[in-house]
Amino acid sequence: MKKYNITVNGTVYEVEVEEVDASADTAAAPVQKSLGVPAVPKPAAAPKPAPKPAAKPAAAGALKISAPMPGNIIKILVSEGKAVKKGDILCLLEAMKMENEIVAPQDGVVASVAISQGASVNAGDLLFSLN
Repeated sequence: MKKYNITVNGTVYEVEVEEVDASADTAAAPVQKSLGVPAVPKPAAAPKPAPKPAAKPAAAGALKISAPMPGNIIKILVSEGKAVKKGDILCLLEAMKMENEIVAPQDGVVASVAISQGASVNAGDLLFSLN
């Protein structure tokens, strides 16, 4: 047996640890509690995240415009087939309580809109494609 002093939230506990031979049956080993310290239960397996909804397939466009940061799409100002000039606002992306304008990097025609109003996007997600 080895004795250790462990401090938890400012309270010192003296614990004894018994080394068990690897060939011995560990299921039959007695469990010893000292000083009324509760045993810590094993955490349950984390639930699997829900699958993300399938994204709309985007029409082929020469220029892909992606989300620069994670956030929510609060307003889409263009639609497919609309001609845009460099600097025109395509949509408003809310991130960290601020509205960010996503603008056209060059002149073109909107080939596809891969998002919908109210959608949550991650950094790098496709927003628009331009021809």
